[in-house]
Amino acid sequence: MEVRKPSIKSIPYDEWKDNETLESMIKELNEGGVNCIVGNLDALINWGRSNSLWALTFATSCCGIEFMACGCARYDFARFGFEVTRNSPRQADLIMCAGTITHKMAPALKRLYDEMAEPKYVVAVGGCAISGGPFKSSYHVVRGIDEFLPVDVYIPGCPPRPEAILYGMMQLQRKVKVEKFFGGVNRKEKNPDAIKVTDVPKKFIEEMKATANKVTEAVKKEINNTIH
Repeated sequence: MEVRKPSIKSIPYDEWKDNETLESMIKELNEGGVNCIVGNLDALINWGRSNSLWALTFATSCCGIEFMACGCARYDFARFGFEVTRNSPRQADLIMCAGTITHKMAPALKRLYDEMAEPKYVVAVGGCAISGGPFKSSYHVVRGIDEFLPVDVYIPGCPPRPEAILYGMMQLQRKVKVEKFFGGVNRKEKNPDAIKVTDVPKKFIEEMKATANKVTEAVKKEINNTIH
């Protein structure tokens, strides 16, 4: 059995953007082979998960207003199963990060992500969450939440319209549909052991110290010449 391409009603597959990423995920799954029974169970469970994505709202600025508009009658994202928003990370499937994230706020957001159960997803809404937006040159704003969280979907805009948020959520639906629920998922946050450098040659250390001392002396000499 092979993992099939995800389909969303009313939108042909070729009209979606970033099909290459999904196809690479499908290829990776098919390389190891997919059991017929487990594969069908995966498809059934992922169908249910993709149509009942509960978001942990983390709206900090104007992008949050656009997310609220998605729940109103004009756009009504209850049609896709997104209407349930949680205030507890233990009941949420994804973090909808809509707005500016400061360095002071980043640890709180990371803690909420760590408290969520697997599988979990992150959606970056707006320019501020993606790259810092108009505040990227500020000393206090994080230049994109992907510096400390694994982002699954980026929704650009300042702020993005509700249509863009719906499109991004539908892209997340497609990604969920091709995941391997049994036996692990495609990609989750990993914390590999840090690389430890040991047994450095003493000669190399002495050469580096000598070079550092020469540079220090040269800088001091240049400063003294400038002052005097």
